[in-house]
Amino acid sequence: MWRRYLTVEVERSTVAVWSDSPFTGIAEGEVFFSNGVRLRIHEELDFEAGIIASYGYEVYRGVERLYWYDDFPHPKDPELAVTYPHHKHLPPDIKHHRLPAPEMGFERLNLPFLVREIIGLGE
Repeated sequence: MWRRYLTVEVERSTVAVWSDSPFTGIAEGEVFFSNGVRLRIHEELDFEAGIIASYGYEVYRGVERLYWYDDFPHPKDPELAVTYPHHKHLPPDIKHHRLPAPEMGFERLNLPFLVREIIGLGE
């Protein structure tokens, strides 16, 4: 029996990292995948503390925004308290439909998880 496996790969990236001071920097750009998905990245970096100070990640297929992650605090939403302030926005009502995001953090790299998640969209 023959099986066909779909392989999703990174096709190209415009992500760049630059320093705006000796202690801080920005990582910003897009990663394009072979399944037609595009990841937009914005991270504010604190080199001295070794952390991501702030982030936003948006995932698109064509012009459709599929979902996004951010660290904007929503202290009045008790469902998000478990991973405060990290959360994911999903349809329906993508702006207001938020779920906890235990995979995101300030003290670890978020990009490996995001790439694995996007590759999973094509499988």
